[in-house]
Amino acid sequence: MKFLDLCKVYIRSGGGGGGCVSFRREKYIEYGGPDGGDGGNGGSVYAEAVEGLNTLIDFRYQQHFFANNGIPGMGQQRTGKTGDDIILRVPVGTEVLDEDQETVICDLTEVGQKVLLAKGGNGGFGNLHFKSSTNQAPRRANPGLPGVERTLWLRLKLIADVGLLGLPNAGKSTFLAATSNARPKIADYPFTTLHPNLGVVGVDNVEFVVADIPGLIEGASEGKGLGDLFLGHVERCSVLLHLIDGTSGSPIEDMQTIIREIENYGGFLAEKPRVTVLNKIDTLDDEERAFIQDEIEAATGAKVMLMSGVSQEGIVDVLRALRAEIDDNRLREKRVEEEPEPWRP
Repeated sequence: MKFLDLCKVYIRSGGGGGGCVSFRREKYIEYGGPDGGDGGNGGSVYAEAVEGLNTLIDFRYQQHFFANNGIPGMGQQRTGKTGDDIILRVPVGTEVLDEDQETVICDLTEVGQKVLLAKGGNGGFGNLHFKSSTNQAPRRANPGLPGVERTLWLRLKLIADVGLLGLPNAGKSTFLAATSNARPKIADYPFTTLHPNLGVVGVDNVEFVVADIPGLIEGASEGKGLGDLFLGHVERCSVLLHLIDGTSGSPIEDMQTIIREIENYGGFLAEKPRVTVLNKIDTLDDEERAFIQDEIEAATGAKVMLMSGVSQEGIVDVLRALRAEIDDNRLREKRVEEEPEPWRP
């Protein structure tokens, strides 16, 4: 399944059915009179967050969603049928934006959350509605109100507990593969990751979700590389894991580049707690590790941990540091597989 986090949809609610002009004409009935029914309401368009989805790929193949119109009223005081509603089922974490891509209409962050996007038109009154003591034979009925037509954007921001940041080839996908069952693409060239990946990580009997996004480069906020298109997926994270390539010749500049890009991105991303880790220490000896660690800490003032995604050295310590930064209400008890009881005759 391809990953899609931004799409454009066209929606239209149903128009209301028109009212009916009708009079009662029956044999052996002494008094007649108006009996035209009201028209039915048009169908509405809703957006609902559901489980089991993590992409908007379904909306690539269908962009138009039109609700049914209401049925017009009929004689014998019969009201028209209401048009069927349409529900756009989207992943949790989807934002619905207006056509300008700036105005946020709603943000669906919980399963089952349902929001009205376009209300159906009301049905028109039949002539029965206008009967009175002074107007006993009204010959008028109202038409139904038209539906609402809108152009909207759907933008998905994955809901994870930890977001991975770093330059291309900093070891983000390797870390995700080493700590979870996720199998992202890993290779020795930049921009191996082209779309975000999610993995469930467990440590000390609790689990949390880690999001891996494509690497950032200098000038990403200006559109270089893959730009900052995917930074929205770490906006909802509790903590950011900043990985620095230990084999890089300029680790301080690499760290400052990432910090500068997330500050240019704006919002609260730069203010989120960060865990800084020097990765790929399996390629360094003890003296080189200590030198680079002290150099980064002296230049940036941030505490730097050591880790290797390949040899898995220091991974548990990093996971525990992440757990300490995550809100307790976002942690989940780790599922422990029960051993089957031995067979007995």
